[in-house]
Amino acid sequence: MSNVDFWFDPLCPFAWITSRTMLEVEKVRDVEVTWHVMSLAYLNQDKDDISDSYREFLKDAWGPVRVCVAVEQEYGQEKLAALYTALGTRKHTEGAEKLGRPLIEDALEEIGVPRELAAAMDDSSYDDAIRKSHHLGMDQVGTDVGTPTIAVDGHAFFGPVLSRIARGEEAGRIWDAAVTLSSVPYFFELKRTRDRDLDFS
Repeated sequence: MSNVDFWFDPLCPFAWITSRTMLEVEKVRDVEVTWHVMSLAYLNQDKDDISDSYREFLKDAWGPVRVCVAVEQEYGQEKLAALYTALGTRKHTEGAEKLGRPLIEDALEEIGVPRELAAAMDDSSYDDAIRKSHHLGMDQVGTDVGTPTIAVDGHAFFGPVLSRIARGEEAGRIWDAAVTLSSVPYFFELKRTRDRDLDFS
């Protein structure tokens, strides 16, 4: 059994697609995923080269991550995973415009924890824990990438970036390739321009 550490921000559509692919990988490979938060808002807070539209996108990004940390601290890994699924389904699969408080309260209720935990959205006391979790993942891969970030068997990497969720053995083959390449210390990047819309189905 290999333990896979996966860092996500619930706002990121690419992390969502890869995370759902990792759930497929768990079915066909001997791996178990442990979920961790990172923060796109924290990652980009001092960057001058991001667009105004992306900066606007990040304005409300601290809140959902704070709630994720609050749930993990109170209820553990299983509920964190459930909350990520509940938030991601609403945001990405169902196309919610933003992860506002009513949506987060509904997600909390769905996973069986108090709706009052949504108050963490405005509680900066969770930010140290967010930064600690963020650096645990991102320091392994550098500052010029984001999420999804994955660590397995002593190697960490950004990606794989997919335009749709891989299923079954296809997910397993993608995983095998990613792990193989990440184990080569002098390998850094494969990339091609994304030329299709994201498919969250």
